Amino acid sequence: MFGARVLNLQIAYSSIRGQYTLLRPQIASTKCATTFSGRPKIKQSQEQQLSSTFTLSSTIADDQKQADMENDLRKARDQEKERKKAEKLQKLIDKKAKQAVAQPAASQSKIKALSELPAYVDATPEGEKKILVELDDERLKAYNPTAVESAHYAWWEKMGFFRPASSTDRKTEPGESFVIIEPPPNVTGLLHMGHALSGTLQDIMIRYNRMKGKTVLWLPGCDHAGISTQTVVEKMLWRTEKKTRHDLGREKFLEVAMEWKESYHKKINATKRRLGLSADWDHEAFTMDEPRQEAVTEAFIRLFEDGTIYRANRIVNWDVQLRTAISNLEVESLELKGRTKLSVPGYERKIDFGVMTYFQYEVDGSDEKLEIATTRPETLLGDSGVAVNPKDDRYRHLVGKNVRHPFIIDRLLPIVADDHVDREFGTGVVKITPAHDQNDFNIGRRHNLKFINIFNDDGTLNSNTGPFEGQKRYEARYTVVAALKAKGLFVKEEDNAMVLKLSDRSKDVIEPLMKPQWWMKMRELADEAIKVVQTGEITIFPPSEKKKYFRWMQDIDDWCLSRQLWWGHRVPAYYVILSDNPSTFGSDDSLWVAGRNENEARKNAETRFPNMSLTLEQDPDVFDTWFSSGLWPFSTLGWPQQTNDLANFYPTSALITAWDILFFWVARMIMLGLKLNGAVPFREVYCHPIVRDSEGRKMSKSLGNVIDPLDVIHGISLDHLHGKLGQGNLDPKELQRATKYQKAAFPDGIPQCGTDALRFSLAAYSTGGKSPAPTLTDVDFDIKVMFGWRKFCNKIYQAAKYVIASLGSDFVPNPTSVKTGKESLAEIWILHKLANTAKAMNEALAKREFGSCTTILHQYWLHDLCDTYIEQSKYLLSSDNASERRSAQNTLYTALDGALTLIHPFMPFLTEELWQRIPRRQGDSTLSVSLARYPDYEESMNDPAAEADYELVLDICRAIRSLVAAYPMDTGAQLYCFLYDDSGLAVVLQHQGGIQSLSGKGIGTITILSKEQAKPLGCVAYNVSTRAVVFLHVKGRVDLDMEISKATAKLNKATGGYQKCQKLLGDTEFLCKVDEKVANAERAKLADYEAEIRETTNMISQFQGLKLG
Repeated sequence: MFGARVLNLQIAYSSIRGQYTLLRPQIASTKCATTFSGRPKIKQSQEQQLSSTFTLSSTIADDQKQADMENDLRKARDQEKERKKAEKLQKLIDKKAKQAVAQPAASQSKIKALSELPAYVDATPEGEKKILVELDDERLKAYNPTAVESAHYAWWEKMGFFRPASSTDRKTEPGESFVIIEPPPNVTGLLHMGHALSGTLQDIMIRYNRMKGKTVLWLPGCDHAGISTQTVVEKMLWRTEKKTRHDLGREKFLEVAMEWKESYHKKINATKRRLGLSADWDHEAFTMDEPRQEAVTEAFIRLFEDGTIYRANRIVNWDVQLRTAISNLEVESLELKGRTKLSVPGYERKIDFGVMTYFQYEVDGSDEKLEIATTRPETLLGDSGVAVNPKDDRYRHLVGKNVRHPFIIDRLLPIVADDHVDREFGTGVVKITPAHDQNDFNIGRRHNLKFINIFNDDGTLNSNTGPFEGQKRYEARYTVVAALKAKGLFVKEEDNAMVLKLSDRSKDVIEPLMKPQWWMKMRELADEAIKVVQTGEITIFPPSEKKKYFRWMQDIDDWCLSRQLWWGHRVPAYYVILSDNPSTFGSDDSLWVAGRNENEARKNAETRFPNMSLTLEQDPDVFDTWFSSGLWPFSTLGWPQQTNDLANFYPTSALITAWDILFFWVARMIMLGLKLNGAVPFREVYCHPIVRDSEGRKMSKSLGNVIDPLDVIHGISLDHLHGKLGQGNLDPKELQRATKYQKAAFPDGIPQCGTDALRFSLAAYSTGGKSPAPTLTDVDFDIKVMFGWRKFCNKIYQAAKYVIASLGSDFVPNPTSVKTGKESLAEIWILHKLANTAKAMNEALAKREFGSCTTILHQYWLHDLCDTYIEQSKYLLSSDNASERRSAQNTLYTALDGALTLIHPFMPFLTEELWQRIPRRQGDSTLSVSLARYPDYEESMNDPAAEADYELVLDICRAIRSLVAAYPMDTGAQLYCFLYDDSGLAVVLQHQGGIQSLSGKGIGTITILSKEQAKPLGCVAYNVSTRAVVFLHVKGRVDLDMEISKATAKLNKATGGYQKCQKLLGDTEFLCKVDEKVANAERAKLADYEAEIRETTNMISQFQGLKLG
């Protein structure tokens, strides 16, 4: 029972996504050392035998049993801690996920050894089909990512495998196509692990649907990233030439920025190709290329003309450091509990925040004073009123009077009554600064107060601030308080919990101020976007993200479109300056016209102002980057032109993106798609996790913790990692912290993992999917986990090498995979597993459960194929019967071919490398595994009865391995297999040779006993199930007192488990809550406990008898 429980615990981990994801590579690594060459002999160490016991398939246990199993495992580990080989296995299975991958120093040498393979240089001409090197080549004896991943991508691309296969002159039906428009990465720098995750998941779906025979389009591209790119280029200019953009002028600066874009665009695309992303490069787009410029201009004009876009002077989030407005979504909130000193860009000393300053305003014409509290004392220079609640009796007599401004001569501030004022907060009196606070803006409008702007764009105080003009805003914070003290108007300061708004771009403190900007009305657009999700026209998953989508859309504000930048789409709006009535640029919102070019704008102006002399001046601002990105799903397909691509591929099938841009981008694409194109932009949205560093921090260039996927693919030393940090724009302090992090996270650098291991690891990390899930779980990057998946790649590689060698050079597979009727039980079993793996994979991919897919694939490849059928095939291929050998070969071929096609979307390079080395069936002219048919569920291969019979054989092998490991014998062990039913007896007798083969070394004899025969004496028993029990003869070879003690503990545990199951099954409420499958599992568990109690009791009696004898 112990072995069975440990086995079940192993599989139970598959239900714990985070832990099992980390654990599986380690399991794979224990089995990756053997290199198959020719027809290997059956060769397993005792440790490998014991490991196999716990890596064969089993049913996932429920939570109750899992807890029991974990306790069993811990106790068993303590009992076996002196046995070196068993101890290794216990550590492998029972350690927590992080412990399982946190290898001791010795394992670092293994990483180094695997990383330092013989140099490989591919001889294949660029774009040609790969010239395959023989597998016995020294460079190919072990899995070598450099060798495996070379040449294939250039050939795929040259052959046009990634292009849509449909004709351009017909309409493609929705079910016939699968289209993804790539979320375009920013051209600000190189790709990071988040891009690798997103690209991997998209490519999995693209390759899968291509293999399903659909017309597939994956349209790649890049985003110009307005603020980010301009900031990076400006920093580069200053660092290299000590120049600002103003020194260059707008036209020259845009040329420099475009050169930057071209440089990084090429690097980004090279990385995408290295990741194996099968995009159609003929369709590649850039958000600022000519077709997208046309789309942005057209969108603005249409929305301007129908009134959706309008001009208004309103409060914006002003980023002083970047000198531009930013949207609410680009603002971060920092909660402060009280007085906190923070670093602010542009200031040498830290600034105080979280402080409530109390001061007094003097009532004009009276000796009274009003006490007021504020967290921003510098803004009193922009005050134009004071407000109280109309129901507040303390101040009702003052309403309609004025207070005098202490510093601005002749400025009187009206005292107004407004319901917005909270009588209980502070003193119940609120200063009103309409130009620098949204609430005050609204109050100012209601009471016709003056809107006084006190800041220049650079954050210094302007001429409206009297003697404070020219001071920086936070210098003025202190000088204003000092001036209040000098006038006797300062009262006190108190700590105050508050939320500070920061720019997520520059980390500067947001300054609310009034700016004339272009705005988009959002309420009507949002309502329509809500409906299409509510009705299921668009599906957003996981469900937790859909809830967030609704919450944000219901509370949406109008969108500020303007950005005070040069890099981006310049607003195609022109201000009309009338010669007879000239006005300051932008001062009159009614004098704006739009045009696709200046000539069209002039015609529109002349139509509005006939017979008048006028000049035009274009708005210098550009659009928020997300405006052009919001058009991406249809602008990339040719809109506003009615192209074949737009007719064939819009709406697109799916959007796969990180959850953190659900509102920045996804929601806006939905709104603009509905508004401008009359249809949703995509049918589903899959939100995936964010990749964080090993400390759980979001990866950021400003933190220096970004990991380049190429460094994981190729490997990199610690010194070179440090060198890459020095090439960035990090602050010296951040550089020091980033260097320290790298030393801790990558003490030996990053080992070479290869693309396939990287992709599989990222897919394994992915949570969510269409099944109900409370939330997404972000990914904490761990290089040891990814390297563990490289070991899994090695297992696949070695298994394929064995199969290829076993087939021989002259092997020709059967015309189809249909069973011939000559298959052995083991063959029927693996074909059953293949069919059900295909079924599970298609279901999981349909649900976008990528993490579950990796579990399914790992189970089939490692446990079903490698550990079981390949081991069994060694026995089958040694048969004297040619027909049996031929059948075993055909089954090996079918099992491997199916396994390669099943895993191809996840591991494109390794599968292509191996698939090209196996023969094709008659009539199959498929050029690449990427075009092969993805396996469907084959009902003819499904055979649950055969599965149950072969599982009995495997369970007996596990039992034998466990007993031999637990009771090592100097000479051949004598084992007995006792069967309770005739059907089981017939199966075991038929496969006695296979049992001997799979049970490994240390076996002397295995005697099969029927229920009519007497059970052997002097033995220790291992209860397999209700069908069988295995005995190992130990009389005279073990410490009987110790074994009685162990058996008694085992009996007590089994008795406790039996009682728990019995109680659970006697609970009618439990039986009503769970489905029949769970209830049956409990009943089966109860039967197992009964059998274990029976056999353990008999075993104790035998041990006691042996002592007496």
